[in-house]
Amino acid sequence: MLEPYRFSFRAMGSPCQIALHADKVEVARAVADSVIADVECVEQRYSRFRDDSALSAINREAGQPGGVAVDEEMAALLDYAQMCFEQSDGLFDITSGILRRAWRFSDEPGSLPSEAIIEQLLEKVGWDKLSWKRPVISFHVPGMELDFGGIAKEYAADRAVTLCVQNGIESGVVNFGGDLRVIGPHPDGSPWQVGIRHPRHPQQLLATLDIVSGAVTTSGDYERCLVVDGKRYSHILNPRTGWPVAGLCSVSVVAPFALVAGSACTIAMLKGVDGADWLRGMDLPALWMDEAGSVLQHRPDSVAARIE
Repeated sequence: MLEPYRFSFRAMGSPCQIALHADKVEVARAVADSVIADVECVEQRYSRFRDDSALSAINREAGQPGGVAVDEEMAALLDYAQMCFEQSDGLFDITSGILRRAWRFSDEPGSLPSEAIIEQLLEKVGWDKLSWKRPVISFHVPGMELDFGGIAKEYAADRAVTLCVQNGIESGVVNFGGDLRVIGPHPDGSPWQVGIRHPRHPQQLLATLDIVSGAVTTSGDYERCLVVDGKRYSHILNPRTGWPVAGLCSVSVVAPFALVAGSACTIAMLKGVDGADWLRGMDLPALWMDEAGSVLQHRPDSVAARIE
């Protein structure tokens, strides 16, 4: 008889959990250990906070003459980032992480950055300011940086599910800081129930989704924000203006892969008031709440969603 086993750890700046159905705890523990080790490898390669990461090496060397050659895995992620940049009309931009230097998001009241600081940073932002010709990437503006913050955690979740399946796991969930991948339904065939947090009432659920496979990710203006004179500023920054986006409070997307769901959520948030129309045009189940408090769904027939 398969039993549920749960394991918790911390990685990529977020609490992470793995729930696996297995016939023995030793089996589940071995699979969980392999997943945790793999997540650590992803973090070591793509963390902007580690000087010894592959990403930091690119940020140091890509501005030099001739650029820097990357390996196949990194190249695949850069290809995906370029596709997201193009499909979002330039709003999903992995060079925009440098803008965080101007903003301090915390639970404490703060102040807004000066326009001068933002303008200085914007000079170093723009996928169109670099050259990506496999396998070489080159920065044309000194001081540019890549930031995989909108990709790495989701990529790690997808890799984790692949590892679980390769090791014989047929039922379970990986949850990396709120980015979920469902391996398969419960052993009795019932779906996993995924709660979507209300963006304005943290102790309440906005909705509950019944999921048997695939990914569920959520982006919102509530995880990290800045409140100045009673106004909330999201941590999601528009790469064109350097200022926080507005229009949607929360977006959740269901997709076969966490990487796809996560980037779709982010693009919708970046599009602001146009994000809802963009979601309606996507062939993916989605749920979102706008700043007026309206909660809307796209393709509710394909995913059972209960609005709380």
